[in-house]
Amino acid sequence: MADGSVAGVTSLKGKVSAEEWQARVDLAALYRLVAMHGWDDLIYTHISARIPGPEHHFLINPYGMLFEEITASSLVKIDLDGNILQETPYFINPAGFTIHSAIHGAREDAKFVMHLHSDQGVAVAAQKDGLLPISQHALIVLPRLAYHDYEGIALNHDERSRLVADIGDKDLMLLRNHGTLSVGKTAGDCWVGMYYLERACKMQIMALSAGRENILIAPEASQAEVKSQVSRGIGGALPWPGCLRKLDRELPGYDA
Repeated sequence: MADGSVAGVTSLKGKVSAEEWQARVDLAALYRLVAMHGWDDLIYTHISARIPGPEHHFLINPYGMLFEEITASSLVKIDLDGNILQETPYFINPAGFTIHSAIHGAREDAKFVMHLHSDQGVAVAAQKDGLLPISQHALIVLPRLAYHDYEGIALNHDERSRLVADIGDKDLMLLRNHGTLSVGKTAGDCWVGMYYLERACKMQIMALSAGRENILIAPEASQAEVKSQVSRGIGGALPWPGCLRKLDRELPGYDA
């Protein structure tokens, strides 16, 4: 439709709590931002959000919708096991919630979890040395970055304990041979963390076009200095409103 909403989706605004509605709007915005940056993978990969409250309920994408189509009202409410908790014409991909449920269940600060299969993210995740300290973006990311070895398509629930152990208290991860992951207390934090990780990966792929022997590694003293400078995190509160304004201009309707 002209405003970016999807025909046939009944608005839930005013029919759910204010806290749930805000989580829905923020999560739908994340899906749209991923699409806007070209980091989506058809209907695959997922972004999830915990609804505020004691129930441990979550929101995830209706399986089959493109990220650019997702709205606040089309998101599906589920529990930690992926069971649908609302009347909806849509279904979800329970297997797609495997990674997300592991992190949501283990980390109280994991209000938003984003997992992508971007070209540059997978490319760096497939490199033996992982993310190299060759750009300022990488230096900002590296202190917050964890790694998880590839075990196949994430269908095996036994993998969840190993994934949780690997991410520890970090909020960014490279899933080897697979993609990128970001965790945030807010949608803005989750987005900005992923933005820096994806940009760092893209810069590395571009730099490596000149050959590994021509790459300049940042001095160790500089790496330590940046680590101390970003010890409190990057933070998404400042850029997030601007990202929403950009969506309102270029891909409106996420808040429908």
